[in-house]
Amino acid sequence: MRAVVQNDKSRVSRAFRPSSPRLRTRGGVAVLAVAALASGCAQDASGTRGASGGEPLQAPPARALDAYAGKLRAAQAARVAAAERWKLEKVPLTAPPPPAKKPEIKAREGFEVRGQENLPPVFTSIPTEKKIVFLTIDDGAEKDPAFLRMMSELKVPYTAFLSDYLVKEDYGYFEKMRDRGVTLNNHTLNHPYLPALSYREQKREICGMQDVIEERYGKRPALFRPPYGNYNRDTLRAAKACGIRYVPIWNEEVFADHWDYREWDRKIHPGDIVLTHFRGADDWGGTMRDMVRAFLDKVTAEGYAVARLEDYL
Repeated sequence: MRAVVQNDKSRVSRAFRPSSPRLRTRGGVAVLAVAALASGCAQDASGTRGASGGEPLQAPPARALDAYAGKLRAAQAARVAAAERWKLEKVPLTAPPPPAKKPEIKAREGFEVRGQENLPPVFTSIPTEKKIVFLTIDDGAEKDPAFLRMMSELKVPYTAFLSDYLVKEDYGYFEKMRDRGVTLNNHTLNHPYLPALSYREQKREICGMQDVIEERYGKRPALFRPPYGNYNRDTLRAAKACGIRYVPIWNEEVFADHWDYREWDRKIHPGDIVLTHFRGADDWGGTMRDMVRAFLDKVTAEGYAVARLEDYL
C-alpha cells in the first residue's frame, strides 16, 4: 500500500555522593537513581532556600533512593523477561523523554496542496535528531489478543488508525487497546480511494469515523491517515472541517517478512514514521507477533527506540 506521490499543488497524494555506603554497592542503577533525584534536590553550603520561602532543601533519605533503584531494576528485569518470552533478539531500547517544546510540524516538501498553510500538514517523519521511530498500525482487520499482551509486556508504544467497516466486527478489542494507552485515530469509515470522491463524500467518510471513535472510545481524534496514503485538497479540507489537525503518513512499511522504504537510500532515519497493518497469517504468511519481532529486531539492532507519536505533536 505505498502511496504514489507527485509534486503537484492540487494532486492526488502522496551527582552527590551516596550518603550510605550500602548504596554504593548497589550497582549502576542505584547510582543513577541517586544522581537523578539529587539533581533536583542539591543545595549550597549557605543553606539556600527554595522558591516561595520554603525550608532548606535536603537530600532524600537513602531508603527512598533504595526503593527507587529497586523499581528501576525490577522494570528492567521485566523487560528482559518479556523480550525472552516473545523471542526477540535483544531487549528493545527505551525512548528518551519527549521534548518539552514540541517540534514544528510542516507538510513535507512535495506533499503540499494549494492553500496548504491553512490545512492539516501531510508528513512522513517528525523533526528530531534523536534515534527514535514511531510505529503506526492501520485498518483493524486482525484482532489478535496475543498481540495486545505482547505490546503491553514489552511496553512498546504505537498508534492505531482505524476503519469502521473492520473495527465494528469487534469494537471491544480496540477498547482494550485504548485502555492500554493506545490512541485510536481516523482511517475513514470504509477505506475508499478518497480522491475519486467529492468533497461531501470525503467529509462523510472522515467525519463519520470521527463520530464512531468519539461514541465508542470517548475521544475525537486529532490525527487522520488517508487510505493508501492518497489524498487531494478536498481531503485535507474535509479533514480540517472534521477536527483533524495532522495527517501523518509514513516513510517505511514493515511486514512479517520484509520492509518497504519510501526513501532512495532504503534506511531508517531519526523521526521516521513506520506503517504496518492489522493483518495475520492469511495475508502475510505471518502473525502480528511476527511483524513486531521483525520491526523491533531491526530498529533495536540499528540503535533506535520506539517513541509515542502523540508525544511529539
